[in-house]
Amino acid sequence: MSQDFKQAALDYHEFPRPGKISVELTTPAETSRDLSLAYSPGVAEPVREIAKDPDAAYRYTAKGNLVAVISNGSAILGLGDLGPLASKPVMEGKALLFKRFAGIDSIDIEVDAESPQAFIDTVARIAETFGGINLEDIKAPECFEIERALIERCNIPVFHDDQHGTAIVTAAGMINALELAGKTLEEAQIVCLGAGAAASACMKLLINMGAKVENIYMLDRKGVIHSGRDDLTPEKAAFATETDKRTLEDAIDGADVFVGLSGPNLLSPENLLKMADNPVVFACANPDPEILPDVARATRSDVIMATGRSDFPNQVNNVLGFPFIFRGALDVRASAINEEMKAAAVIALAELAKQPVTQEVLDAYGLDSLEFGRDYILPKATDSRLLNTIAKAVAKAAVDTGVARLPLPEQYRD
Repeated sequence: MSQDFKQAALDYHEFPRPGKISVELTTPAETSRDLSLAYSPGVAEPVREIAKDPDAAYRYTAKGNLVAVISNGSAILGLGDLGPLASKPVMEGKALLFKRFAGIDSIDIEVDAESPQAFIDTVARIAETFGGINLEDIKAPECFEIERALIERCNIPVFHDDQHGTAIVTAAGMINALELAGKTLEEAQIVCLGAGAAASACMKLLINMGAKVENIYMLDRKGVIHSGRDDLTPEKAAFATETDKRTLEDAIDGADVFVGLSGPNLLSPENLLKMADNPVVFACANPDPEILPDVARATRSDVIMATGRSDFPNQVNNVLGFPFIFRGALDVRASAINEEMKAAAVIALAELAKQPVTQEVLDAYGLDSLEFGRDYILPKATDSRLLNTIAKAVAKAAVDTGVARLPLPEQYRD
């Protein structure tokens, strides 16, 4: 990052007023009568209704369109454990994206908890306030325990975006990339470098979408995760295979797919050359990928390349998922975001990339044309069709699987 960009980022967060979000009023508050209705004595009436029927909170308060973005700051972006307060700009940014892309009101909450259980108890006790909870920047393996416990204790959607948002966008791009490569998810040999929260969720979702666990080689800092190791967490053990492969050099030989959720420059040109024809490389370490696209293309002209960066084609960007997934879940008042809802989001996102690109997208990116192909396997973030396309698919899956408490809204039926 240049010094100019760093200063621009600081100025963006400081001016014209500190931070990126604020609270706005949705009802009049000008007259004495307005104030009497907004607070005492008028506020007593919705209080009585909610006491009689808790679901009335969705009718008389902002709960149904309010999502909490919650972190303990233990895994902030690629910066590590810098504490809850340091995570606040990221959580505010997430709230900004919820509002900008899906019209969802969101508030950031940073929790200074001495243990995962303390974090769980804190979040569970305030969950009644919200229509949904987005967990963010929580390190593995604690994030698995935290999400599981909160899903059990809360009757609203709880979604760890670092896991599932990344997985949904990755799976959509992967399906399209493999189609362009003339391959299928069911047959693909996959190497996953990284074994944290995002990597585990990505591989789990790919398996749910058709990939074979025996075709996946996942690597952590000690090498290939295989059945002979006795140092595996339950999350890692789910991907342990019977194999004599031990290193990345072993695993990458003949592979169709490389998924990197690890660190910079860890996929060498020499290893890329070992992959099968039309290799699919998702180098998603941020800000510096496992291999830069220009290096990959100089090495292999047949590579289909994606990264987590906006300055290269095929950005694997969570903003393509989480705002619209929550929009669909909130619109049918879902009690959870289940595997069927995630799969529906994957399919909807993959299919949208095959539709003709609208002029609004071309204008936003200064392009004359853009169509489905090796440099366009995922929709752009400014595509306004993402909202209805993904939200509708998620809402319908919630209704079909019985976790919705409202029918499919009229705007999704057409």
